[in-house]
Amino acid sequence: MVFGLVASRNCFAQQLGEGMKESFYEYVINTLQGKQLDLAEFRGKVLLVVNTASKCGLTPQYAGLENLQTRYSASGFSVLGFPSNDFGAQEPGSAEEIAEFCEINFGVSFPMMEKNPVKGEDKQPVYKYLTELSKPQGPEGEITWNFEKFLIDKNGVARFRFSPRTAPESEEVTAAIETLVSE
Repeated sequence: MVFGLVASRNCFAQQLGEGMKESFYEYVINTLQGKQLDLAEFRGKVLLVVNTASKCGLTPQYAGLENLQTRYSASGFSVLGFPSNDFGAQEPGSAEEIAEFCEINFGVSFPMMEKNPVKGEDKQPVYKYLTELSKPQGPEGEITWNFEKFLIDKNGVARFRFSPRTAPESEEVTAAIETLVSE
């Protein structure tokens, strides 16, 4: 299931709260390796942002995410993984354990961020932006489970939101990616 997002900059400007940014590319976050990553480095690229977990029934989606990374990276696309332990404590590992799991089991080559909450009062700022500032048509608000996906356009605006059960390589996701990389 895909939900289109209303992405009007005027709407965003009216809803900006303290510390909130107008663009996804204005955030600086930490990677699993503990290094700061300025999301401005991805400006002009299309991104699929996914909250991940290593011990979830949906964990095999890592393979599909890696396939998307390989298939579309030359077109200005990247997956960004955001591990979270919010749902059923399904991401209990340390940063080192998560990185090793992703590499050994799925050959993950896309950037993985440090583990942080993606829901509730303590959610990381990137997810506040995605869930509070972006207004999806249909279900909106908090992340519902591991592997919920947001597709960000080249301008840093969330354009699509896909449910956790939507496979990364589904026609819905690939069609949306192809549309955004061609814009």
